Amino acid sequence: MIKKVVKFGGSSLASARQFKKAANIVLSEKSRRYVVPSAPGKRNDSDEKVTDLLYQCYDLAAEGGAYKKVLNRIKERFAEIIDGLELNMNLAYEFDRIEENFLNKAGRDYAASRGEYLNGMIMAQFLGYEFIDAADVVFFQENGVFDSERTNVELGERLANVERAVIPGFYGSMPDGRVKTFSRGGSDVTGSIVARAIHADMYENWTDVSGFLVADPRIVPDPQVIETITYSELRELAYMGASVLHEDAIFPVRREGIPINIRNTNRPKDKGTLIVESTCRKARYTITGIAGKKGFCSVNIEKAMMNAEVGFCRKVLSVFEKYGISIEHMPSGIDTMTVFVHQSDFEEFEQSVIAGIHRAVEPDLVEMESDLALIAVVGRGMKAVRGTAGRIFSALAHAHVNVKMIDQGSSERNIIIGVKDADFEAAIRAIYDIFVTMEL
Repeated sequence: MIKKVVKFGGSSLASARQFKKAANIVLSEKSRRYVVPSAPGKRNDSDEKVTDLLYQCYDLAAEGGAYKKVLNRIKERFAEIIDGLELNMNLAYEFDRIEENFLNKAGRDYAASRGEYLNGMIMAQFLGYEFIDAADVVFFQENGVFDSERTNVELGERLANVERAVIPGFYGSMPDGRVKTFSRGGSDVTGSIVARAIHADMYENWTDVSGFLVADPRIVPDPQVIETITYSELRELAYMGASVLHEDAIFPVRREGIPINIRNTNRPKDKGTLIVESTCRKARYTITGIAGKKGFCSVNIEKAMMNAEVGFCRKVLSVFEKYGISIEHMPSGIDTMTVFVHQSDFEEFEQSVIAGIHRAVEPDLVEMESDLALIAVVGRGMKAVRGTAGRIFSALAHAHVNVKMIDQGSSERNIIIGVKDADFEAAIRAIYDIFVTMEL
């Protein structure tokens, strides 16, 4: 039988109505055998996520504050879901344990995990699936690093004889039994871990959008959905801020060649985006996606005969390393070298870094420019199409956007463009229009 792991995000399980949608999706295909739920998310823009309420409640309880009001709000959220699903289920015992552990300072990770834990119990009851506590099958090492191999073996053995199960996302356990969480959004990671352990045919990640979009909808009105994207392309876009899936969710399934399908709980007939290792499917457009970030600055270093000086780059980069500043991009010429860094990380140390560069390499000139944005244009189709960079420059020129930097990766899968922060949105719209609107 085909095996699918289905993970539902917080917005997909925020209410009884959303729960029913998720359950209908699971039960509509027999292949959807393993379910990974998140904690209840926001029901509307003014609502709060249950995980945030749990953090608030724990902090108050641990500090001896008045936590009961927040705890009651959490209880009401789950009671509303249970009542709406017409389940014969009572979580009073679970909440007594949670309250006791909060007062005994069980830790913020424990507190944050209870939303997934309780939602998992409700989902298992509603579907008639077996409930498996993630703390019993997902493990972290003593130093807090996820223990992928132990988890893969023990989770695989635990699920080998379980036809259908619900495993809460986001958390596991330390060697001493304490609950440990992944970073926020970590339910995506749990879904990927489960998919690897059972050798799934597909990992479906259900959320509130119909897949990855070619560009940010806050910048480009109604952008097209990316039908198929490779893991490598996804990594490039995610690095530049495009976020629908937790970044670490890629690695477990990539090792097994398991595709990920991003789907919309509210529009289940939409095909969504398929994320794969590789594909012979021709990309719909020359580019796959556009993403970017503001808030960078550049440090431009000039020195005659720089290229003949062995170790020049290393000496410059060691100065940034000394102050804990990570490098984003580093385009260079014969006598010039430019380092792009996050402005917020750099401002505190800028004068120390400049002085350090002067001592390290004795440059002829050091200049800085602030308020820059970096835009990644990503696509496996670019490799086979001539003139991609030329089309980008042409589009930006027509939009009156001045290009500060261009850097193309050796894979020919991505081109990074630097522009002023003020030109960021106009640049993305111009690139989208030339590669998507005109190719429709």
